[in-house]
Amino acid sequence: MSRIEAVHARRIWDSRGRPTVEVDIVTEAGARGRGIAPAGASRGSREAMELRDGGAAFDGKDVMTAIAGIGREIAPALSGFDVSEQAAIDAMLITLDGTADKSRLGGNALIATSLAVLHAAAHEAGLPLWRYVAGDEAVRLPLPQIQIFGGGAHAERRVDVQDFMVIATSATSFAQALEMTAEVYLHAGKLMRKRGVAQGVADEGGWWPAFSSNEEAMDVLVASIEAAGFVPGVDVGIALDIAASEFGKGGQYTLGLDNARLDTDAMIEKLLRWIERYPIVSIEDPLSEDDEAGMIAFTRAAGSKVQIVGDDFLVTNAALIEAAASKGACNAALIKLNQAGTVTETLAALRAAKAHGYASIVSARSGETEDVAIVHLATGWNAGQLKVGSFARSERMAKWNEGIRIEDGGERPAGFACASVLARR
Repeated sequence: MSRIEAVHARRIWDSRGRPTVEVDIVTEAGARGRGIAPAGASRGSREAMELRDGGAAFDGKDVMTAIAGIGREIAPALSGFDVSEQAAIDAMLITLDGTADKSRLGGNALIATSLAVLHAAAHEAGLPLWRYVAGDEAVRLPLPQIQIFGGGAHAERRVDVQDFMVIATSATSFAQALEMTAEVYLHAGKLMRKRGVAQGVADEGGWWPAFSSNEEAMDVLVASIEAAGFVPGVDVGIALDIAASEFGKGGQYTLGLDNARLDTDAMIEKLLRWIERYPIVSIEDPLSEDDEAGMIAFTRAAGSKVQIVGDDFLVTNAALIEAAASKGACNAALIKLNQAGTVTETLAALRAAKAHGYASIVSARSGETEDVAIVHLATGWNAGQLKVGSFARSERMAKWNEGIRIEDGGERPAGFACASVLARR
């Protein structure tokens, strides 16, 4: 492959109307690649740090310092690299930044650049991104996790739980999984309007509800699955992102909607009751990131029944995944590109998850763009699952629709992951 000839960064806007970083790469052969940095609302304390300008403009969220750093330092350092040398380029970016959390040049600058390099290499090879990263491996389209109700930090804490999602467990294709979800989403909106609890949509496009309790949200979700003509727990299961770090610290959890303050044991008991009562197949971040003992205890109690996903707890970090696996915490890892900061580190985390028998779920962030790279990576890396947000808003639907195109293309993956990829121990 040819060498990198030009690097250009610009400020664009994400789905929340906040600035973010976009990078274009051009090779000597004329291949082009573009990477865009997403942004999260609920963030793990150990994930790669975005570089924001601070000050008054855009509530301190501008990214012109990060963009200047790309032009001043990253672009000259990239010049002359073979575009196919992803691991070497990412290692150079990490060294150039020189901080443990990527805070000097910014995780947003690094991931946008790293993704742009990957896209340019795939373009030069004349391959779809998923096929380029898959190589000769037979891969499958991922099973979607799709938000129906948005809560937590995505909806001004109207409900404590951040994501109430569905997984079409009986679907036999990516397209069918989306069809089933579309029906559930439609009927959820109808039921909410009938109950008078519809309040618009949250950050990721899920319905923004005014429920009186977290349990009411799940009651309505079960009713929505039934109204759509499906059997809860057979055709469609529930996935929750508790995002417990948002309301828990030091083994104490404050549930505002339930007007309750729970210790770790009581929080675990509450979640176990939910598992018994509702058709839950996956729970993400059930305990806070600082509650390792709680995460181990919950995995021991529920890991044979449901998928237990580490997000803030693992932050797409191979070393943290290996440590958690050695202690029996979680059985699945959420994989987010900008948590890690480079493509290579993201892939290392996914490989660590697979090596330790964890399921893996490639995930978008609440502050998203029209970029569809994660659909290709979830497919080409054979991750098994994909979490993008809701079945609404164009930055979400761009990704779901890209999965349909991959499945319907002339060259297509070997099949669909289906519910067999959900973790069980």
